[in-house]
Amino acid sequence: MAYVIHALIIYIVFFCSVFCKKQKPNILFILADDYGYNDIGYHGSNIRTPNLNRLADGGVVLENYYVQPLSTPTRSQLLSGRYQIHTGLQHGDIKNAQPNGLPLNIPTLANKLQDAGYSTHAVGKWHLGFYRKEFLPLNRGFDTHYGFLTGSEDHYSHRSCGMVLKGKPDECGTDFRDGFDPFNTSRTYSTELYRDRAMDIVSKHDPTKPLFMYLALQAMHTPLQVPKEYLENLAYLYGPRKIYAGMVIAMDQAIGKIVSAFQDKGLWNNTLLIFSTDNGGLVKQGGGSNWPLRGFKGSLWEGGIRGVAFVHGDILGRRQVVSNDLMHVSDWYPTLVNLAGGSLNDTLPLDGVDQWKMLSEGSASARDTILHNIDPVTAPIGERVYKDTFDTRVRAALRWKQWKVITGNPGNGSWVPGECSGLEAKRGSGGEPTQNLWLFDLSRDPNEMDDLSNVYPDISRKLLGMLEEANRTAVPCRYPDPDPAANPLNFQGFWGPWVS
Repeated sequence: MAYVIHALIIYIVFFCSVFCKKQKPNILFILADDYGYNDIGYHGSNIRTPNLNRLADGGVVLENYYVQPLSTPTRSQLLSGRYQIHTGLQHGDIKNAQPNGLPLNIPTLANKLQDAGYSTHAVGKWHLGFYRKEFLPLNRGFDTHYGFLTGSEDHYSHRSCGMVLKGKPDECGTDFRDGFDPFNTSRTYSTELYRDRAMDIVSKHDPTKPLFMYLALQAMHTPLQVPKEYLENLAYLYGPRKIYAGMVIAMDQAIGKIVSAFQDKGLWNNTLLIFSTDNGGLVKQGGGSNWPLRGFKGSLWEGGIRGVAFVHGDILGRRQVVSNDLMHVSDWYPTLVNLAGGSLNDTLPLDGVDQWKMLSEGSASARDTILHNIDPVTAPIGERVYKDTFDTRVRAALRWKQWKVITGNPGNGSWVPGECSGLEAKRGSGGEPTQNLWLFDLSRDPNEMDDLSNVYPDISRKLLGMLEEANRTAVPCRYPDPDPAANPLNFQGFWGPWVS
């Protein structure tokens, strides 16, 4: 009898070791490009986004969520969990011919999920450097990559232009890869191209392994292009705004089909979907709208960095929730690695924090401070306000609790409503052209209309001290000149690695 009981115990232990382990969640991270704060249905947009609305309503909408003003900075912080001042990417986007990239000593989010047993796939835009083969997605933790490496290109021909010599005309080449290999696609529209590849990955996925898909869409980045079918029923819009709206609709429909593919494969009930923009919308010529937020893409005003984002999935245990807790794009790194059962032991010190309890339980945010950036390369402006703390001539911004300080040249600070709103654009009343210090109480003034830097000088000085402290931890900024060796003419007309 004792033998039978002993055998039964061994069988139960073996059975549970195989079948009783909690299955790791699939992760679908969708990053839209240049998506405006005012361009999603649940923010009252005049652009229809039924699929995004339904997903957001079924999960947690993040209304106090921050990204970076531009593409490379946001992507670098998402995949590294580290601020720009700690990666050397403090100044702007990586240009086509720049020998630059996310440092190779930083394991990416994909590396960590790969180590945790995930199948990892990147679909779409990279924009984290490619001058050496080591910087390509397949060498940064992804099993596959299907998409482009630069910051922007034609949505049909996949041609991208970039300066390879200062003072010379741009050089153009095809920018598309399937894995390591240059790849000539058909003239399929980019959103549909990435939709189809994402659906193909899902259909072929081995369901015994967890899946991580990083879907970095090209929409809604310029050039503004979209098939005519997505412009139907948009007669109320015109100009760039109309084309932009068509691009949003194309994205919304593509996401709906990708979700259906997860459902058809039986993966959806165990999938966490994260949707985020990479920066604020590009207004006017870019067609986007961040109204009523101030500023737009490229600026340190809220319109450049306060992003559209939500999470959806049964694993959350919550739905129809609007969260006003503070979160930053760098937080996804530790949040998702820990959720996946991965290890953070061999990472460099992270600036992101694990926000899973906030997302799933409604706990308070694990952070009260966000360093938006300190950029030592942008030209200084004005005169230094205080001699004994952070140099206000330097372009920088930081948020602490409800307070936000901006210094230096923050970029265009206008408030720009979308077309057909009946409202007029208002130029930012930022003071004198040489003003280089602003302070806002975002709890009362989320649209940054009332500068309080002279009203609360003690708070201004506190936040400047926090910038000074952060700046002492910064690594040197890397922003090299373009390299003529990158010319696509040297590589059969393709952009790609040029340094061996």
